[in-house]
Amino acid sequence: MNNSGKFFANRSCEYYPCHKGIEDINCMFCFCPLYNMDCPGNYIMKEKNGRMIKSCIDCTFPHIRENYDIIMDLLREL
Repeated sequence: MNNSGKFFANRSCEYYPCHKGIEDINCMFCFCPLYNMDCPGNYIMKEKNGRMIKSCIDCTFPHIRENYDIIMDLLREL
């Protein structure tokens, strides 16, 4: 099966690579569609201006090629 629609690396982006520690970053989910969910990624909750916000600064989950199908399954459950 051709997986070309599941991976896109925008190496010309001024922010590429946006995370350190992974060699081939999938930019398909540059803005994570799981932000408003309790996702399987490595996020933390931080207090800012008296309220809790989700910080995904150390999360690489949406940028790993093999996680595309997991993300799509989670979005289908909405």
